[in-house]
Amino acid sequence: MNLLKISRKYHRYLMLFLGVQFVIWTVSGAYMVIIDIDYIHGDTLVHNHQTKIAPDDVHYSLAQLTQAYPKAEQLELGMLIDKPVYRFKQGDQLHMLNASTGAMLSPLPKESALAIAQHEYTGMGNIALIELITENPPFELSGRHLPAWRVNYDDFGSPSLYISALSGKVVTKRHEFWRTFDLMFSLHVMDYEEEDPSNWLLFWFVCFALLASLFGLILTYYQVFKNDTVKPTAQVSSSHNEGVSS
Repeated sequence: MNLLKISRKYHRYLMLFLGVQFVIWTVSGAYMVIIDIDYIHGDTLVHNHQTKIAPDDVHYSLAQLTQAYPKAEQLELGMLIDKPVYRFKQGDQLHMLNASTGAMLSPLPKESALAIAQHEYTGMGNIALIELITENPPFELSGRHLPAWRVNYDDFGSPSLYISALSGKVVTKRHEFWRTFDLMFSLHVMDYEEEDPSNWLLFWFVCFALLASLFGLILTYYQVFKNDTVKPTAQVSSSHNEGVSS
């Protein structure tokens, strides 16, 4: 069996096996390249507030905090809408205190989550749903952000904001175009749970795809540069068949 026949045979078999995935790679790759990545990441869904902390509003000192919470770590002073807050970890638990009064603010109640969502959201849609997620997070929310409030808007692309019930920060956001991007990426890297490109299924498909491409290149070479060699063979075969049938 010559190289042409081997290439034609194995290229055909490999493409029967790989053809659907080739289409998926093309469609998913085109989607991820064509759609603007900044829009996909939902940067336009939230404001970029640059509210400065007014020192005169901080009446609960750092010394008072460390005295009340001696094991506090990763301490930071920030803003929650218009009031200064302390955020820190004690053990594995995240806490948030009012920096003016020292009152514990976390976990945030529903009313506070609504106020934060309205403060952050840039769209004009109305809130369609708000729910507290404490376990079994959806695919688009990492479990490390639990507990978190999910706020859905009845706006273009069905946007959702996820607000940490412990820090009051928007930990992630999604709309339908990002959800579609997640699906496309998962299909592209062939990991349908963790979206990890380092998986054996993708590795072997890439190896087979490379083989199919090499066989395709050989076929192309024979078709373009050895066409004169191939044609007589086909003509002889055709003549032989005609002779047999007559």
